[in-house]
Amino acid sequence: MAKQKTVFYCQNCGTQHSQWMGKCSNCGEWNTIAEEVVEKNEKPTPWKEDKTKTPVLFNIHEIPKTNESRIITKNEELDRVLGGGIVLGSVVLLGGEPGIGKSTLLLQVALSLSHLKVLYVSGEESATQIKLRAERIGIKTDSCFVLTETQTHKIFKQAKNINPDILVIDSIQTLQTPLVESSPGSVSQIRECTSELIRFAKQTNTPVILVGHITKEGNIAGPKILEHMVDVVLQFEGERNHIYRLLRAQKNRFGSTAELGIYEMQGSGLREVTNPSEVLISAKDESLSGNAVASTMEGMRPMLIEIQALVSSAVYGTPQRSTTGYDIKRLNMLLAVLEKRAGFQLGQKDVFLNITGGIRVDDPAIDLAVICAILSSYENQPLPDNCCFSAEVGLSGEIRPVSRIEQRILEAEKLGYDVIFVSKYNKLNTGNYDIRVETLGTVGDLYRILF
Repeated sequence: MAKQKTVFYCQNCGTQHSQWMGKCSNCGEWNTIAEEVVEKNEKPTPWKEDKTKTPVLFNIHEIPKTNESRIITKNEELDRVLGGGIVLGSVVLLGGEPGIGKSTLLLQVALSLSHLKVLYVSGEESATQIKLRAERIGIKTDSCFVLTETQTHKIFKQAKNINPDILVIDSIQTLQTPLVESSPGSVSQIRECTSELIRFAKQTNTPVILVGHITKEGNIAGPKILEHMVDVVLQFEGERNHIYRLLRAQKNRFGSTAELGIYEMQGSGLREVTNPSEVLISAKDESLSGNAVASTMEGMRPMLIEIQALVSSAVYGTPQRSTTGYDIKRLNMLLAVLEKRAGFQLGQKDVFLNITGGIRVDDPAIDLAVICAILSSYENQPLPDNCCFSAEVGLSGEIRPVSRIEQRILEAEKLGYDVIFVSKYNKLNTGNYDIRVETLGTVGDLYRILF
């Protein structure tokens, strides 16, 4: 029988300690150190590294160039976020809140790949539950195999038998390896199971997709080293009360992390939203004050979003500042610019700001639309329905240029807008557009034109 020893791991950062302490010396968190029993002598597993193999030394100029082979998933939003598809031999970690649609997304992708063999391993649901979800999605295929198992050596045994093209694990927190005797979900179990799956992916050139639970703080459960070990970290976001879901890449070794995928949750699964501008702008029968439309960029994708603002007299002594989907510090800065540079007395006003659709935007190009929505609510005067905005606002009240302005203008033109307000410092040829391009220099120029 293998000898055992007891170690203490920090559940937050994964640091090993010789004894229990109230505070982790590495990350500084309190009450995160837990005792775990591990084996001193490791058992052999099917996917251990061959330590007898001599590593090859290369000069950096002698390394051959190779293009990563990718699997196109037929899911355009997922392919966009991944950078063009799933790279062979890569390990992808998908995190998100419970009930957000992680399992639905991966099962939908597995069923759509009818030309490839997919092994879908579930440690949380029974085969009957997965069958019911597959029937609800409505995609029929003979190349998706379901395995309900949590032991890694049994998973690898089945993988040897069917030789899948893609391996899906739902979820990594439920797996257990015989190398470690601690309970599933512990730091040592998650780290060791992930190491075995990475070795399997690299040696067999099989992509592995892992589902990861998140903590109440919004971070992926387990040690932070889990995100460093994998190749891609995806975050599935969205409010459970909203129908839209956002897929972002927090880490991607094979592509950009600025891309965004948008889905709509329906009874039959997740529907890809190919034109997010049409769903993020609400239809109105009459013009209302406090609404403005901004042309923004998410990665390489231009889209139009609607911004709503409400300015009212402060009932209490301290005025309230509240935002949904927008940085509160950025709002306070823009309010200070309006008060100092344009003369608007907003110090005793409550200001509420909302970006419709439940998404969060960090693009500074929506500054001009935010200011217009605030001024429209302040004056109780609606903006024209056919105009949109795309510019950054500086601390001195100047309208600053933004990148890729041509794509923003073309997106507004495609959706039927008649005029777009941009900075006069942008270098562009206004004769190439069917939409009228208005250039502004300061916030004062904007107020004189619109109000």
